[in-house]
Amino acid sequence: MSDIPSSVKPIVRLKDVSIGYELANPLVTIPDLQIYPGEIVAIAGPSGVGKTTLLRTISGLLQPISGEVEVCEKIFPSKLNRGELGYIPQKLGLIRHASVWHNVMLGANAGHKSAWNIFPSSEARASAMSSISVMGLEQKTNEPIRRLSGGQQRRVATARTLAQCPKIIMADEFLSELDEETMKMVLSATIDYMRKNNSSMLVVEHDITRAKSFADRLLVIDDGRVNPFITETTAMEVKV
Repeated sequence: MSDIPSSVKPIVRLKDVSIGYELANPLVTIPDLQIYPGEIVAIAGPSGVGKTTLLRTISGLLQPISGEVEVCEKIFPSKLNRGELGYIPQKLGLIRHASVWHNVMLGANAGHKSAWNIFPSSEARASAMSSISVMGLEQKTNEPIRRLSGGQQRRVATARTLAQCPKIIMADEFLSELDEETMKMVLSATIDYMRKNNSSMLVVEHDITRAKSFADRLLVIDDGRVNPFITETTAMEVKV
């Protein structure tokens, strides 16, 4: 984003980073990548090129093969402060036998409760209630996850992350399985949260047209590199 003042520090910074699972065969090499407060960055590319691996590496769930990964001014392997980063994995990571409320409170507690305090704070409860409401799940609050549709479960995962009040959100295909109307509601609520809190988001998104409609920047992983989206021809080449 060219209009960001030089005094603003990136919330994510990757320098000379290689990611993957084999030392001699990295999936992606990233000479330089910076994400700033308030910025939404979408990333696209064919299946298997390293999109999810990139999110997991930035989130600290996977060690980079080489290079420096800095998030919220902490360089890996330093741990982030509790609740600073919210992660919506593609498989959601919900507790299926537990209720919507319980799952969302897990996020709220991460962002609003000290690790040594076993009782939820009033702030955590209010954040959970608000997130459930903006996701349109009030009637499902006490419903176990296993009884919800795939789209409803995806909304619960998003509510859990918003209730956490993170500085940055990592979202892996978080709009999939949603009908058009619900997708717009989830996206609107997420962007509204980000704008109010000057939070950032890195989102894996297979729909190029949709990504262009909400992202400040669209990046494409191609041939082991992260490149800016340039033309509609690129979109035709990106098949997920």
